Amino acid sequence: MNAQQQLVSFDDISEDNAPLIYVPDGLKPFIERVRAEVSGEVPDLSTKKGRDRIASLAAKVSKSKVAVEKPGRDYLKRLKEMPKVVEAELRDFVNGMDTLRDEVRKPLTDWEAKEAARVADFEERIDHLKEFAVVSDDLRAAGIQVQIYNLQNIDITESWQEFEAEAHRVKAASLETLQQLLTKRKAHEAQQAELERLREEQAAQAQREREAQLVREAEERARAEAAQAAQAEREAAIRREAEAKAQSEARERQLQQQAEAAERERLASQQRAEQAEKDAAAKAEAAAAAERQRYLDEQKDIARQAAAREADVANKAAVLTGIKESFMQAGVSEEQAKAIVNMIRRGEVPSVSIQY
Repeated sequence: MNAQQQLVSFDDISEDNAPLIYVPDGLKPFIERVRAEVSGEVPDLSTKKGRDRIASLAAKVSKSKVAVEKPGRDYLKRLKEMPKVVEAELRDFVNGMDTLRDEVRKPLTDWEAKEAARVADFEERIDHLKEFAVVSDDLRAAGIQVQIYNLQNIDITESWQEFEAEAHRVKAASLETLQQLLTKRKAHEAQQAELERLREEQAAQAQREREAQLVREAEERARAEAAQAAQAEREAAIRREAEAKAQSEARERQLQQQAEAAERERLASQQRAEQAEKDAAAKAEAAAAAERQRYLDEQKDIARQAAAREADVANKAAVLTGIKESFMQAGVSEEQAKAIVNMIRRGEVPSVSIQY
């Protein structure tokens, strides 16, 4: 029995000293105390008084047991309730500390959100600079020149902050790519135009050669016919030497008429050839005019598409600005409003989208 238990009687057991009593081997001294009190007597079982004394001593043991067991049970009940109390205290403590942590970190959290939105905005602008260098294979040189003009008109200033150097680099790279594409596209278009011109010239030359061949064939036929006629006339003249002078003169007039007819036929063939050449030249000029008109129409279409894209960009900017200002009118700061709009635009807010 330790010194503390020597000072505690059965009646003195309480909530205050229970933690010192109800410990491993802590109750053995009480058993020994009761044993000492009841074992010192040897009652006489042959007498009623002796038997009553034994019953009294046994009752005393039971009373001592109750005196120790009841406060022990009460103490055990309190111990079983303690985890719930500790859990509730710990839960309140953890929640309070988490709230305090969030309050302490809020300036940094707000700064991080603002910084992320700022960086995302600049990264989007950098991507926009890169997109200029992405052109379709069917875009003509004039369209690439429009791309170059639009990109050159984007100012890279100190407002780009730490992204200024990257923006200059990306802009320069995109311009270089566009210039290379423009050079290649111009060379390709010039080559195609030259091929078309050569095809037209070859067609016109072939037509001229066909017309000239027809003229030569007609002249050769006329000459052959004239030679044959002259030969026939000479042979007939030999046979008709004896004929009358009038018949000879009439024949000569006939030959003269045939010669004149052949000459007229030659002149007519020449005129047809010249007219065919003029028709070919007019056809070539009409084709060139049609190509010039097609080019002008294509330039107008490119300008219209560029204006439509600019209008679309302006419309989207206006819609986003309107949404941002609506948030600001509701009491949200401009930076927070921009961050919210960017989150919605990127699809990071469930069930919310922007209609342009």
